[in-house]
Amino acid sequence: MNNKIWRLTFTALLVTLAVGVGWYASNLVFDFLREKNLLTESQRWVYWVVFGLSSVIFGFALGRFTFRKIESLGDQMRKMSTRDKVAIGAGLTMGIFLTAAISVVIFRALDHNTLAAVAVVLITGVILSYLTTSAAFSMKEELHFYMPPQPKEAEEENTLQHATFKILDTNVIIDGRIADIARAGFVEGTIYIPGFVLDELQHIADSSDGLKRARGRRGLDILNQMQKELTLVVRSYDKLAPEKEEVDSRLVKLAKALDGTLVTNDFNLNKVAELQGVPVLNINELANALKPIVLPGEEMRVAVVREGREQNQGIGYLDDGTMIVIEGGRKVVGETVEVIVSSLLQTTAGKMIFAHLRDDDGGADYDRNIRPYTRGPRTPIRAQRS
Repeated sequence: MNNKIWRLTFTALLVTLAVGVGWYASNLVFDFLREKNLLTESQRWVYWVVFGLSSVIFGFALGRFTFRKIESLGDQMRKMSTRDKVAIGAGLTMGIFLTAAISVVIFRALDHNTLAAVAVVLITGVILSYLTTSAAFSMKEELHFYMPPQPKEAEEENTLQHATFKILDTNVIIDGRIADIARAGFVEGTIYIPGFVLDELQHIADSSDGLKRARGRRGLDILNQMQKELTLVVRSYDKLAPEKEEVDSRLVKLAKALDGTLVTNDFNLNKVAELQGVPVLNINELANALKPIVLPGEEMRVAVVREGREQNQGIGYLDDGTMIVIEGGRKVVGETVEVIVSSLLQTTAGKMIFAHLRDDDGGADYDRNIRPYTRGPRTPIRAQRS
């Protein structure tokens, strides 16, 4: 389709219309001034030239601007599905018919003022066309039962029926561990990246805040890396989630529509999805499940990195980030020591290990004072909150 020819034709029509209006307006202005004896008939051509040139410039500018908007609308319509186009066409047709029926009544009621009748009919037509189009567009899903699907739509529906989707949210992409998990083959099915998640990542990457900008760029880099090594699907089924809702709500509704699984590390999104019956893979739960198992009485070497909140406590960490609360560890902060595991505590945030120094003879000195691992978990929990 040659848009250049259509653009020139449309612009020429608007220029012609503007010149006609300008000529009519110049005659009105000249006749008014001549009645006031301010001008003579020989000066009429000056007004024709001034109004004519102004009309040509205005018509050309308006034509170019208006046709650009029409082109943009045409591009959007080309991207629509057949079902959407049928719905819009049906709505506009119904609106035009209703406007034609009502216009008869309006012209009869305002037969003394044709200009007012035309204005009322135009306004009524726009309102009715909008309402009928909106109504038809909201019923487009019902039209599916009355028209056969197009080859592309049939292929999409067949893909939806047989694919198993893993839908990634923004946080899990920025986190980065999902790339290694997927590369190792622990994520089955089709990895789907919603367009609104990609837009949110782009928005974060463009943030004026340096930390947010770094997080957003990290997420985009991870997606680019995954795109090279894995098969990703992007934006294809976003129309199944409403556009006016928040990202988390759209993710849950998209997962339900695709009968897929949401992959996240967001605790709140996890709970909301589970309440609505959407399967969730939380990589934090996976990380906790993969942490090494230690038993009470087991010995290990730990670097004591800081003091604990309670008396004589020190804090250390395993290679996987598990916190170890060491009774008697305050005096050896900055050293790597041998400890013996006393007990373990599993929380929603992860796993904590309680231990004492091996050289303290099983922690007898601390049994007489604090005894955290014989009096229950109360004291170690206070240490964790530090």
